[in-house]
Amino acid sequence: MSIELSRRELLIAGGAIAITGLHVPRIAWGQDIDPLGKELIFRTTDPRNGEPNLTDLVKSWITPVKHFYVRSHAPNPVIDLGRYALTVEGKVRKPLTLTLKELQQMPRREVTATLTCAGNRRIEFNEESKVGGVQWEAGAIGNARWSGFALADVLKQAGVMEGAKHVWFEGLDQIQRPKGVIPFGGSIPIEKAMTQGEIPGALLVDQMNGKALTPDHGYPLRTVVPGYIGARSVKWLGKIVVSERPSPNHYLATAYKIVKKTDPIDWTESGPIYRYPINGAIATPEPQAKVPPGMLDVSGYVLPTGRPGARAQRIQISSDGGATWQPAKTIGQTGEFCWQLWNARVKVTPQTKALYLRATDTAGGFMPARVPWNAKGYLQNRWYRLPISVS
Repeated sequence: MSIELSRRELLIAGGAIAITGLHVPRIAWGQDIDPLGKELIFRTTDPRNGEPNLTDLVKSWITPVKHFYVRSHAPNPVIDLGRYALTVEGKVRKPLTLTLKELQQMPRREVTATLTCAGNRRIEFNEESKVGGVQWEAGAIGNARWSGFALADVLKQAGVMEGAKHVWFEGLDQIQRPKGVIPFGGSIPIEKAMTQGEIPGALLVDQMNGKALTPDHGYPLRTVVPGYIGARSVKWLGKIVVSERPSPNHYLATAYKIVKKTDPIDWTESGPIYRYPINGAIATPEPQAKVPPGMLDVSGYVLPTGRPGARAQRIQISSDGGATWQPAKTIGQTGEFCWQLWNARVKVTPQTKALYLRATDTAGGFMPARVPWNAKGYLQNRWYRLPISVS
């Protein structure tokens, strides 16, 4: 089956933009009539930023594409596969220009890995002071089977030169910034890029859950960097640059950093976010649910720290404000760089106002009682609080 979508199909897909710069007016839609078939709560529609209902999210270990969160900084670009090529340049002995068909001649690798936005659970920071950005709840996360090609194999073909320390990724999207139009981009350390093994440090992916990437997820090619925040897994990949320094792209050089203020010195002094910390959420029951006293079924997810080999070690639920905790039971599959689903039965009384989740992992990661506020609302992983009403 061909993975190419027609230009007309893509243009009607809501907020599309051609790589020539032609802007197509945004099409409004409701949660159940998204033209790209997503069943998401859209926080913005131009660009597309949506997360699933948490009860849908934890129904399966592999997240269906329709329930996989979408994070974009510009409308989806329309890409002509017949003209598409990936370039590899910079500190390499043999610059490359590769069509998708040429990439597909390389050894194919399949990896199951969780992607999560650095801003997942951002909305909780507003309790202390307002933060901007997409107002994510806890659904900006998903676990998928990714199929593609090891970045290390491509870089070996190009021949990495001495002095190379970082690998830049540049997308084909067009983001309006105060100083002009830029693509989304970023970079990863060369050591991560060149990591081989059962799970490569980074992949160039053309398939998701056994099918071609959709426009929302980077058709025809994207990066997937297991263990790193989603911002490092650049969609609509058009260029790779091997360099002695990190990418100067705004989304690595300035954005996606932990800062208290957004003054120039704060940006400069703070380093880019790479690995994600342990995180988790309670997915059922629904927030503010009215439940009777007694035993209550609870479920959710925990994502261990993005270090190789990390696994969820202790998942605990409290129904008395953190005074006592009881263990949850892990369910379903597990895997390196993957989330862990869990469930529990907890006793609730009329005095129970909320349920709390905390967890630790084998890499030493833990969910703290409080996370210091930061101006961009990144990496919120405090104890997860789910308000309920017991009567």
